[in-house]
Amino acid sequence: MDFANLFAFLEALQSNNNKSWMDANRKWYQEVRNDFIRWLDDLDHDLATIDPMYYPTPGKKGINRINNNLMFHPERPVYKDHFGAGLDKAPGTGDFYIQIGVGECMLAGGLWRPDPKRLKSIRDAIDYNGDELVKILNQPDFKKRFGGLYEDTRLTKVPKGFHSAHPHLELLKNKTFAVACSISRKQVLAPDFSDLVIKVYQEMLPFRRYLNEAITV
Repeated sequence: MDFANLFAFLEALQSNNNKSWMDANRKWYQEVRNDFIRWLDDLDHDLATIDPMYYPTPGKKGINRINNNLMFHPERPVYKDHFGAGLDKAPGTGDFYIQIGVGECMLAGGLWRPDPKRLKSIRDAIDYNGDELVKILNQPDFKKRFGGLYEDTRLTKVPKGFHSAHPHLELLKNKTFAVACSISRKQVLAPDFSDLVIKVYQEMLPFRRYLNEAITV
């Protein structure tokens, strides 16, 4: 994968964020997109090899659209400043997310503001066995890589159906259950970048499995 070419394309796109420029450079865009998809396909194969529960996700299925949704966010530019993709993408579960962009590169996973039904399932799992999630979050390697849960909007009051003295009340107040780690452009351009992605996937796996079991059992 020629990530240097990917960054060059995105930088040019951000300086000319309009449909006319994209149409004139459609061949370059397709070249970068297809290269990224092939890289995702290779990663998909490698992750399936190391994780027996992995949900096969070909690059074309995992890659996200580069267009912003202007219907709901008309203030955004026409095109995103990154290529993004979700792997291990079983229907209804939290996937493993990869973002390579000029503004930020990251690896993330979990559930971003899940719907009420799935959020209740996660809270019920914490109520039943929150100690296991705490143990995962407090693993030294996990804390070093991700810090903790992704900071997002939280409840200020006790969630409905739970007691104010609940031992895991602060976890229950979360509306997003995800983790993420930033990666530098230097790391992306390094020859062992795919190895780093696989390592982060493995470090994140217990957390993602906990959530996915909670919402599918």
